[in-house]
Amino acid sequence: MSQKLQKEAFISNLNGTTLQEISVGLTLAPLCVACRGLLLVLYHQHYGRPLSSRKYLLLLDLTVLVAPLVLSCTVLSPVLPFVPSTIFLICAGLFSKIYHGRNRYVGTPCRQIISEFLKTSLEPEYVPSITVFRVYVNLLTAISILAVDFPQYPRRYAKTETYGTGVMDFGVGAFIFGNALVCPEARQKSGAAQAKFSYLARQSLAVWPLVFLGLGRLVSVKAVDYHEHLSEYGVHWNFFFTLAFVRIAASLLLSLAPAQKSWIVAVLLAVFYQFILDVTPLKVFVFYGSDGRDSRVGFLNANREGVFSLLGYLAIYMASVQVGLYVLKKRTLVKDWIEVICLFLLTVFLLFIFLHLTQTYIDPVSRRLANLAFCIWVVAHGLTFFILFLVTDLILVLTKLLVNGSGVPCCWNLSQPPSTNKKHDSEPMSIKREEKLLSVCLINAINKNQLVFFLLANVMTGIVNMMIDTIHSNTVVTLFVLHLYMFTNCLSMYILHAKNLILKWW
Repeated sequence: MSQKLQKEAFISNLNGTTLQEISVGLTLAPLCVACRGLLLVLYHQHYGRPLSSRKYLLLLDLTVLVAPLVLSCTVLSPVLPFVPSTIFLICAGLFSKIYHGRNRYVGTPCRQIISEFLKTSLEPEYVPSITVFRVYVNLLTAISILAVDFPQYPRRYAKTETYGTGVMDFGVGAFIFGNALVCPEARQKSGAAQAKFSYLARQSLAVWPLVFLGLGRLVSVKAVDYHEHLSEYGVHWNFFFTLAFVRIAASLLLSLAPAQKSWIVAVLLAVFYQFILDVTPLKVFVFYGSDGRDSRVGFLNANREGVFSLLGYLAIYMASVQVGLYVLKKRTLVKDWIEVICLFLLTVFLLFIFLHLTQTYIDPVSRRLANLAFCIWVVAHGLTFFILFLVTDLILVLTKLLVNGSGVPCCWNLSQPPSTNKKHDSEPMSIKREEKLLSVCLINAINKNQLVFFLLANVMTGIVNMMIDTIHSNTVVTLFVLHLYMFTNCLSMYILHAKNLILKWW
């Protein structure tokens, strides 16, 4: 068997993992963000100034924000629950040290501190959790697309063949979820509300980079005879095409229906698609082809997974637009965001009930079909992931309140700190100093060039696979390659960020 066929077999015919394991894994990234933030506040508390060295900030971000993710999906995967538990204990210890050494609210009872925290006014124009969510989806995707080719990456985390819930299956849906959170309709940009059809034309033209990248990937993969998992999207289709077509279709639907009702459109789409799967031969066609023998003759046969899953991804996108609309409403007080978290928790609870009923009585989760259960699962876990980042952000806001002048990159700025018994406590940090402090961050760096980061990760994955026999690599080689790969990707974005370069050619 050729190396190409071995690699294809290595990533095929898999069944995924449990919803519980994925839920546990989702807590890791928010805990890493919390740990990084607490370390920066503690440094400021100890030295009386923020950590300002770009070199050490990059090292800190790579060590705390990236390395635990690489280790958790390789050597630490057998003991995954202990990883977030350990980081949680570290965070608790750091917070306790900061609390007892605070220079604000000294001698103030805990109840009063919480009361002041709830009345704290936050920057209303920016929700940092959205940025962190989208960047971490990109980071996790970058790690997984290469790590899956190594034996140390658990097969249960890889994309499933027919039914099941793999970590990488969720990653695909989370990409759609994250894009919808910041789409023009969710942000209620003026162009999205007026001149609907001219706006639709502009949105259709705006996706040409994705189409171009999809064509580039198609040509390069075929040219170098790169290994492919055909049942993922098909012979010619890839995720860039899915992103492009979902965006165009969503723009069309949102030009016909108000964005405030996008959740209704999402439900109708998902239910209608599931109905078609159940009452027609479409499900059998997607799984086995027109001849029942996995035929790939003809465009539709060759790309049936990519083409028909568009309906499911479109439903996810429309549901996520509704989430984005709600999240991006102007709120100022911490207590307002706690209400948002409570509402989202209730929504997640209901979604998991619907997911259980759907899997029991209708159809299990299938990434290949992007069926109703898959849509519910992605939205439920996407919301869960986002909630965790919101909670993390509020914890860091509380921590910043305890240490005068401290700041954390990609965390809410205090637009109006509550008054305290110390006169100097109410003096705000200068805007220039604050902006300079908060700009030095790997998350900000990746956020400025997310598509470039995703493209670079894909190119680097291909280069590594052509240079190394990944499926026969030992643990030491695997960890070295994955860390070097992530260091290269992140350093590239960090350099672009330091030079204030945004590589956008459209």
